[in-house]
Amino acid sequence: MSTETMHIVPDMIRKYALEKPDQTALIHREIQLSYAQFNQQVDRVAAGLQHIGLRPEATIALCGLNSISYCVLFIGALRAGVTPALIAPSSTAPAINSMALDSGANILFIDKALAESTPELQNAKIPTFSLDDAGINAFTSGAPDMPEPVTIDPNWAFNIIYSSGTTGAPKGIVQSHKMRSGHIGRAGAGFGFTSDAVTLIATPLYSNTTLVSFIPAIALGGTIVLMEKFDAKTYLELAQKHRATHTMLVPVQYKRIMDVPNFDRFDLSSFQVKFCTSAPFSATLKADILARWPGGLVEFYGMTEGGGTCILIAHQHPDKLTTVGVPAEGHDIRLIDDDGCEVELGTMGEIVGASSIMMEGYRGLPEKTREAEWYDKSGKRFIRTGDVGVFDKEGFLTLMDRKKDMIISGGFNIYPSDLEAELMRHSAVADVAVVGVPSEDWGETPVAYVVLKSNTEQNTGAIKGWLAERVGKTQRLHDVVFTSELPRSAIGKILKRELRDSYANP
Repeated sequence: MSTETMHIVPDMIRKYALEKPDQTALIHREIQLSYAQFNQQVDRVAAGLQHIGLRPEATIALCGLNSISYCVLFIGALRAGVTPALIAPSSTAPAINSMALDSGANILFIDKALAESTPELQNAKIPTFSLDDAGINAFTSGAPDMPEPVTIDPNWAFNIIYSSGTTGAPKGIVQSHKMRSGHIGRAGAGFGFTSDAVTLIATPLYSNTTLVSFIPAIALGGTIVLMEKFDAKTYLELAQKHRATHTMLVPVQYKRIMDVPNFDRFDLSSFQVKFCTSAPFSATLKADILARWPGGLVEFYGMTEGGGTCILIAHQHPDKLTTVGVPAEGHDIRLIDDDGCEVELGTMGEIVGASSIMMEGYRGLPEKTREAEWYDKSGKRFIRTGDVGVFDKEGFLTLMDRKKDMIISGGFNIYPSDLEAELMRHSAVADVAVVGVPSEDWGETPVAYVVLKSNTEQNTGAIKGWLAERVGKTQRLHDVVFTSELPRSAIGKILKRELRDSYANP
């Protein structure tokens, strides 16, 4: 991608502030910000970061719920050439501190209520400000109103997203301005993200799921309506009130919305297209949305790391709802076997993908980055997904299983190894395996199979409660099953498929 075709987000926002200053950029609760006002606040943040000595390619960390202040800090950092590292506030305090330090952040902006209720966060090893107007005022005090101009290199990091926020060592996924530019180009060309679009954001801004729609929507001059926390009925009320045209939701949110008793009474006729990603999306639910919710439905299959993306335009292919669609334009997706060789059409294999939308790597983890890469015979770089799939004759991809053990619950990634490591700290636990099992509410949910030490006694509630105090809210266990031993292969590997099957068929 040439620099001439690059979409530089902070520059695009300044452009709309000049062309359409009164256009509404952001709405949160009763607060509305025009593009002129938004651009002014972005300038103020960028100038403030420069005033305290931050230079291009420095990093700040953001840890909070959706808010206008979050958006201002995010885009303000970009305007100064600074990289925002995005941290889930549902993570434990040690994990938040660890990720902030790992990112190389010079400042941590965090929700005031979270910081005040968590003593460990008040002793952070880097300067900390509240993620609100007061926090912005504190670090911009004495700074000029306008920042020094910064010419952004497309290869600079746009953001760092952490793939796991539990007790293990999370991986910081570095995404470049060039990668985000690819998202903007695709969204503007094919999905109607224009200055007339009204995008309802009901997923967290620290998630790549959200940024795939948030970044194009704000960069192309549309209006963003922010939800701090998701609630199905409130979502429908906001969609109707603001005449939403676009939205990105995960499957569990779609299910809860479709289950609202008076769903059909809401006027959703303004919707042009709805998006979904991040978790298994059942064909039955897709069909229900197509039947009862106006506008198109588009499913994305891909990874935060980037690589290959598949797109299912469900309203155009109602006979392909069991698939995740076909490779996006310019995306090269192939299937490989355990030896790294490409498989024939109709044969299952691990999904690998290459495109202009690819992570630079995992921050500070070159070995993990290499493990995530596959190269074809010509030397072309692909990202491994760890998922197994099969292409049909028409080029549609069906997901079969996950090679990795990652659990996707409500659109959030849960890594069993992190939970297992923490459970092994329990004085009564001799062995443990965590698996994902189907959940009607969450798509998947974690269940722990626990082998107790001899002469010890525990109950399910005690184990669940013990772990809940040590992990983030999204990593809490659905169930604990006590067993005398874990099934293992001849080389000692735990056979997690057997555990999942036994839970489904006790």
